[in-house]
Amino acid sequence: MKKPVSSVFFRVTAGLLMLVGFVISAQAQTTPHEHTDRCATPAVEQLLRLRNPARQKQAEALERLIQQQQLTSKARQADDNTIYRIPVVVHVIHNNSSNFVGGTNNPNISDEQIQSQIRVLNEDYRRQAGTNGFNTSPIGSDTGVEFYLANTDPQGQPSNGITRTYYDKQTEFDAFSYNDLVKLSNIVYWPSDRYLNIWVTRLSGLTLGYAQMPMAADTLQGLPTGADVPDEKIDGVVISYVVFGANACNAQYRSYCQGRTTTHEVGHWLGLLHTNGDVSCGTDHVADTPPVEQLNRGTTCTTMFSECVRGQRTRNLTENYMDYSPDACMNMFTLGQRARMRAVLAVSPRRQKIIQSVTNPLGESDQLSVAMVPNPAQFEATAEVRFRGAKPITVELLDLNGRLIQTRNFSTTTSTRVSLTVTNLPKGMYIVRATAGDETTATRLLVH
Repeated sequence: MKKPVSSVFFRVTAGLLMLVGFVISAQAQTTPHEHTDRCATPAVEQLLRLRNPARQKQAEALERLIQQQQLTSKARQADDNTIYRIPVVVHVIHNNSSNFVGGTNNPNISDEQIQSQIRVLNEDYRRQAGTNGFNTSPIGSDTGVEFYLANTDPQGQPSNGITRTYYDKQTEFDAFSYNDLVKLSNIVYWPSDRYLNIWVTRLSGLTLGYAQMPMAADTLQGLPTGADVPDEKIDGVVISYVVFGANACNAQYRSYCQGRTTTHEVGHWLGLLHTNGDVSCGTDHVADTPPVEQLNRGTTCTTMFSECVRGQRTRNLTENYMDYSPDACMNMFTLGQRARMRAVLAVSPRRQKIIQSVTNPLGESDQLSVAMVPNPAQFEATAEVRFRGAKPITVELLDLNGRLIQTRNFSTTTSTRVSLTVTNLPKGMYIVRATAGDETTATRLLVH
């Protein structure tokens, strides 16, 4: 259990008030491998609270809702196995005038690099066996939260969940500048109550990423926001391109090359705090993460201990995604963190709406299957593709001679529905072939 503290959900303490200046000054004193500013979320949160006096009240209100939701679930002895699927849009913002994609030291990262990051998120949040995200700890958990690149844009048009924007007015963005926070969302933004926005760009200094914490509401009755930009407009995650994806970064950032910076920042977006609560022996409001004096700012998987509770010496969970350990050391969300994230999805308005927008999700299947609805079809048919976990998929429509008529490709996703237009096809029998990972199956579709 964490020692009790009077603060609730990211309370503004003297330590936090000093954090912005501390992190900025630390940039001049650290090497690229130290973790001083691996995560700028606390500093960004402080910037937002300075601009919006109501934000502190919103955070406190959300903390009360989270605790109430967790107590209610516990009282019901709820064993909720619902898989929550989060649609993600990755906004690549670059200053590469040639628009060349991929390669070394290029903020205009490749689709493959982006897809590898979605894969890592699912490995980590689903505790997938056979991956770096798996652990055997009795308090380790499969969070039941999955991520997929959005397959439709805000206008309902097909999308691969990736936007690319050439922006030549500046070469990098500063996490400690409110103007730069706003500028990213002004360049490109999808509604944050329907998508998890992830902006990938070049960040200044040694900052690797930051996120906006969830709130209880955009505004609270009787409280002026004091902010000139609505919180929802900048709601999302910002990651340096050098650490976005698996095995994508150069030697300068070799400690962070497995995509865990994004895993960490998305944890903040889902309501998790650092395991020390951002003060020595503070609280992250999670009972099964032991109290921590300081996070692991080293470059190795160092065993660390803290003495926070009645002089007792306890081992830090340096393997926890909400510590600062190198990527290779990280492989755990706890059961308590799982419960907290799922409570946030239930009570934080924008997070809740994202889940509600993914209507009637398909369940998983141990073996790949595809079913057509309706069948026979006259105008449009939907392929319901079910499989286990998250994989890249391809759905193809062929005639009986094997001639390819339509193809739909999706990067890493879970079981999903794929629409096929058959309006102009001759009446008759067709083949729908689905591939997910290394599995392939097919079914027949009658067009009439």
